Amino acid sequence: MSVLRVTTVCSGNICRSPIAEYVLRRALGDAGLGHAVVVDSAGIGGWHTGDPADRRARQVLRAHGYDGEPHRAQQITRSWFDGDAGPDLLLAMDATHHDDLVRLAPPGVEVVMMRAFDPALAGVPHPSDALDVPDPYYGAYDGFEDVLTMIEAATPGTVDRIRALLAERG
Repeated sequence: MSVLRVTTVCSGNICRSPIAEYVLRRALGDAGLGHAVVVDSAGIGGWHTGDPADRRARQVLRAHGYDGEPHRAQQITRSWFDGDAGPDLLLAMDATHHDDLVRLAPPGVEVVMMRAFDPALAGVPHPSDALDVPDPYYGAYDGFEDVLTMIEAATPGTVDRIRALLAERG
């Protein structure tokens, strides 16, 4: 079985998508799928390329038992899809990221808003602003807590989708 690659995506890859990356990576490990899935994150823009995650994102992760210290921001570009190592599943943090990723990704790459996997939001049209993980960058620390809560709520459904994708591959 080939490894599945999942990339979480936000604007600059320093707040929402790194939080999602580390939460999802742990959940997949806990589900016994860590060996079959590579999880990373990226930003639509390259403003923060090479930077660590925002200090508040790292603090929230640390407060909840995740280690986001190794993170370094990167930008997703068309070159990510060259060859066989490109992402299979792109998890957008908001509707604008979703739209950008649909334009960027080649056919066959699944693009989904991460909160679409939150059972409390079942029935919300996809993509939709109602599925956005709000950008906490210009706000206070509690916005990062809110982001973590939203991502953790969507993670079990995301793991289920990844399990289904792995099953489809055989």
